[in-house]
Amino acid sequence: MKRKHLSLAIGCVLLSSVPVAWAQDAAPAGDTPATNATTLDSVKVTARKREEPLQDVPVAVTAFTPETLDKLNIKDLGDLDAQVPNLTVYAARGSTSPVTAYIRGVGQADPLWGVDPGVGIYLDDVYIARPQGALLDVFDVERIEVLRGPQGTLYGKNTIGGAIKYISRGLPQETTGFASVTVGNYNQLDVKAALGGEIGGKDSGLRGRVSVASMNRDGFGENKFNGQEVSDKEINAVRLQLGAYSQDDFDVQFAFDYLDDQSGVRGGKLLSANTSATANFLFPGLSAYTPMGSRYDIYSAMPNVNDTEMKGLSATVNWRPNDDWAFKYIVAKRESDTETNIDFDMTPFPVADVKAFYSDSQVTNEVQANYDGGGRARGVVGIYHFDGDAGGQVLNNFFGLSFGDTQGVVNTSSLSIYTDWTFDLTDRLKLDVGARYTDEDKHAVAYNIGYTDATFSVPNGVVAANFDKTINFKNVSPKVSLDYQITPDIMIYGLASRGFKSGGYNIRANTTAVPRSGEPFDDESVDSFEIGSKMSFLDQRMFLNLSAFHNKYEDIQLSVFTQYIDGNGNPQFFGDFTNAGKGTVNGVEVEYQFLPSQNWLISGNLAWLDAKYDEFITGGVNVADSQYFTNAPEFSGALNVEYRTDLANGGNLSARVTYSYQSEVYPTTDLSEAIKQPGYGLLGAGVVWRANDAWSFSLQGTNLTDEEYRTTGYNLQAALGVLSGFYGPPRQYSLTARYDF
Repeated sequence: MKRKHLSLAIGCVLLSSVPVAWAQDAAPAGDTPATNATTLDSVKVTARKREEPLQDVPVAVTAFTPETLDKLNIKDLGDLDAQVPNLTVYAARGSTSPVTAYIRGVGQADPLWGVDPGVGIYLDDVYIARPQGALLDVFDVERIEVLRGPQGTLYGKNTIGGAIKYISRGLPQETTGFASVTVGNYNQLDVKAALGGEIGGKDSGLRGRVSVASMNRDGFGENKFNGQEVSDKEINAVRLQLGAYSQDDFDVQFAFDYLDDQSGVRGGKLLSANTSATANFLFPGLSAYTPMGSRYDIYSAMPNVNDTEMKGLSATVNWRPNDDWAFKYIVAKRESDTETNIDFDMTPFPVADVKAFYSDSQVTNEVQANYDGGGRARGVVGIYHFDGDAGGQVLNNFFGLSFGDTQGVVNTSSLSIYTDWTFDLTDRLKLDVGARYTDEDKHAVAYNIGYTDATFSVPNGVVAANFDKTINFKNVSPKVSLDYQITPDIMIYGLASRGFKSGGYNIRANTTAVPRSGEPFDDESVDSFEIGSKMSFLDQRMFLNLSAFHNKYEDIQLSVFTQYIDGNGNPQFFGDFTNAGKGTVNGVEVEYQFLPSQNWLISGNLAWLDAKYDEFITGGVNVADSQYFTNAPEFSGALNVEYRTDLANGGNLSARVTYSYQSEVYPTTDLSEAIKQPGYGLLGAGVVWRANDAWSFSLQGTNLTDEEYRTTGYNLQAALGVLSGFYGPPRQYSLTARYDF
């Protein structure tokens, strides 16, 4: 089988990145491709709902090919952040598969229903509305695209920071597949496999593909109270695809995906002994639980429950009536259910023990019409409808005295119309204009009550919130860009766009103690202005992409864990959600790839981010000067150096070293200095030996210096006395054997 090996596809910058391939001569059948690459090739993406070379797209997008993902040892979406400028992705606090994502300082860390994410995640063009289970593992993938900056025109609400598109392998005409086994420290054992091809012969018009993955390892830490592992991994996933094709102008494709995550709770580290006088009075032994040496060990008496089940079903119809027009219809249904125990205090005492249930379902419909007549105009028009329910129940046990039940559901019904068109004003100058109109209703039902004891069976008569409300949001998100081809290898462009994230209701509301908490919070928006260039030098041996952006951020939505004072003068925990005010975000991004010789490839990125509040009103006072954006490091970047060579006995060998860095960051909205993560760097490396066209072996390592770095944490000292941190993975190494056919 003839194959071309793609190099690091970490693209270029600004309105685009350049995941590229090493151009080379095709290898004879059965031979391993040589490594005599002399140029870099651009990868095709679908960032504008149509396939086009990434270097021609005035959109800030970084794309990763399967080969790049393997070489960089990207196992899930959380491993992408170092390779994409101004991207932060990690698992949400005490869980393993719910995702927290920020791009250019814009995102959302609260996974509760009723709170929308700021970075949209798409699986095969289907929007995943909730963060539970959305930290997708990488297997049998065709491409991953990360779009930076507001994507409101083509991708709609909740892409105010950007979008991450996970594109599965397509349906092949020939029988292809693979099987791989990975073993590593912490008893890691991952098994992945896929098989696809025609069903019933070449004339049947039917194609199918099945992909499976089982990812397992022991925990990074231990629950010292019961000896159970924490921060372990136990995820099984499957994807099924079936397509029916009629000639080249009509096809229907069905897809089903399923994920079962039974990983244990995520271990964290107490950053101080509990400071609550109430807690220490009620539990005399509490003060003995101080920070431990391990950043993953805990002392929890809660059961080790952290289960997520997610499944989705979609149908896509493609019709091409002629060479000028292409129509697409996508209908999809997704569901997920999560049960998790969160021991905020990480001790055997019920200082702050929370049991949470999340359940959501969604149905989406989208119709697209693409036009490209080969002339000076081409574009897309679409209609999108979303209907989803997100709800659940959270049982809070504070000090073994206060027992609260937060439950409810939020229904979102959203209809939008969008269009995006490119016009060739001259042979070198292009104009791109687009807009999206969204009309959305949010219907929230909240019922928050108190109980007499930890069985949550006998209400105590306290009703903190009981409301059934609906609010409507309307938004127009326009976009306009100009790009000019100075030479065949140098393009400059400018872009203005708007992003929008709808408002809603605080499901944690306590309208008795804090009456305003039952009122809706407003939608937030970003107006983004960006200039940049995409450049190729040295006969396609170097790509250098530069961008600079200026964002105006309005009605910023913030989730804050705080307190209120009850009638007896005692502080009580309260989860507040509000619009903070206004901010300005400026930044510069650089992405580069350089092929100094046929054996060496140097690639990476640099990013600078200056995110500041212009207005932050609290208690009637503007405290913007004392506030900071969360998950917005001022400096970040990565450097990848790869060496490839042919072997005398056939096959080839490649070796890679990666170093990434980010400056200090506040991961939580309370801006705790104890949780703040100072600047740090991570070192990774890998060696890949391709023995022939079928067999390959790789040795990979991440965080080789075993750097300790916090990704998030809890500062609940005022109400509960709790201060804790959650850390990124320790040093890991693995060996993979893979067979392709």
